[in-house]
Amino acid sequence: MLGITGIFVSLALLIFLAHRGWNVIFIAPICAGVAILFNLGDLPFFASYTQIFMPALGSYFATYFPLFMLGAVFGKLMDESGSARAIARRIVGWVGAQRAILAVVLACALLTYGGVSLFVVAFSVYPIAASLFREAHIPKRLIPAAIGLGSFTFTMVALPGTPSIQNAIPIPFFQTTIYAAPGMGVVASVFMFATGMFWLGRRARAARAQGEGYGEHPDAPAAADGRALPPFLVALLPILLVIVLNFVLSKYVIPAFDHSELATPRFRNVELKKVLAIWAIIGAMACAIVSIVVLNRHRIRDLVGALNQGTVGSLLPMANTASEVGYGAVIAALAAFAVVREGLRSVASDPVVSLWLVVTVLAAMTGSASGGMSLALGAMGEYYAHAARVAGIDPDIMHRIASMGSAAMDILPHNGAVITLLAICGLTHRQSYFDLFVVGSVTALAASVLVLGLYLTVGVF
Repeated sequence: MLGITGIFVSLALLIFLAHRGWNVIFIAPICAGVAILFNLGDLPFFASYTQIFMPALGSYFATYFPLFMLGAVFGKLMDESGSARAIARRIVGWVGAQRAILAVVLACALLTYGGVSLFVVAFSVYPIAASLFREAHIPKRLIPAAIGLGSFTFTMVALPGTPSIQNAIPIPFFQTTIYAAPGMGVVASVFMFATGMFWLGRRARAARAQGEGYGEHPDAPAAADGRALPPFLVALLPILLVIVLNFVLSKYVIPAFDHSELATPRFRNVELKKVLAIWAIIGAMACAIVSIVVLNRHRIRDLVGALNQGTVGSLLPMANTASEVGYGAVIAALAAFAVVREGLRSVASDPVVSLWLVVTVLAAMTGSASGGMSLALGAMGEYYAHAARVAGIDPDIMHRIASMGSAAMDILPHNGAVITLLAICGLTHRQSYFDLFVVGSVTALAASVLVLGLYLTVGVF
């Protein structure tokens, strides 16, 4: 009992310190040490850090760093070239400024689905959103929720083909691709979008009925630097390349070559299907980056500076998530964790439901979709892959439900994306968190329950 208590004390401490602004890279090994102290005699303290924590951190870096780095560079170049703003403005022109909420959600959705970092999206779309919401007399406090609906939900975990890290993490465990379970993903995406828009529309109408407008806010969005924005099609082309090349490379180009050398000790006897999807994402993102540079060579004033900033900017989120993975590896090595794991696993006999529950709970505990899913799959990924094979369950279903579970309850106050988004918008948790939580987590939770219900009762997907 003391060991289990130590695990939850450790998690609570991790959440508390992260919420207070402590860097996860620093506190993750400390919190892991707290759990070890409650489990005296189970694991040696320093050996757990050097032989469990750090190898797990390094393995995560080795697998996913190219995705973080290329995604950050891609987003930075989309921002520097003006492509992100050009796409956002065109969408506003299509749907009309009077549909400010819809315009912001669609702009964020298109950008994030194309591979642009949600942080870059927030910085790029916020000035436009502030202007639209002010003109439409919609409360500014709803801007984070509108950006969150387009960035944190269906385009992050459900829509097939999204190159987000949350859609890539399950690939090595279930040997799938980013297009896993397209039917389930599309149904969930439509549900999240519809319910999120319904909620935001309802909140905007209620505010209008009470005479609440945009509010008094000292908005000072970054002024345009005078450079002409690229044409819409030029701005959109790199995003289309990411989507199309992901599919073509993973389905046709890469499998067409002989990869028999992978089955040798030199390449650690890896199977092609375990690395295929990662290779496809890397290739697609690299080609898209080149296309941005070529198409916008006169608009990007400091190419080297943009590349450097994007690369360096990828290190902190990468290291934060990798540290949480290292923390999870230490927790998973404790004997007490086996009791917790079996308890969570025994709640549901169906592997799909059980996996969703475990990922959802751990993502909520860590306040991170990628961190929680990495922790869950790192500890129990092999078990669930085996359970799916034994039960005859399509691994694509396991992939999609794990990805969706990571977003079901991750939008908690200590979530790093929540804190950053509110800072960009100049708002507080008290002003905007409730609506952000509803559209970011409640809709994702309901979408998961919907597709799980359809899967269990009707057998679709």
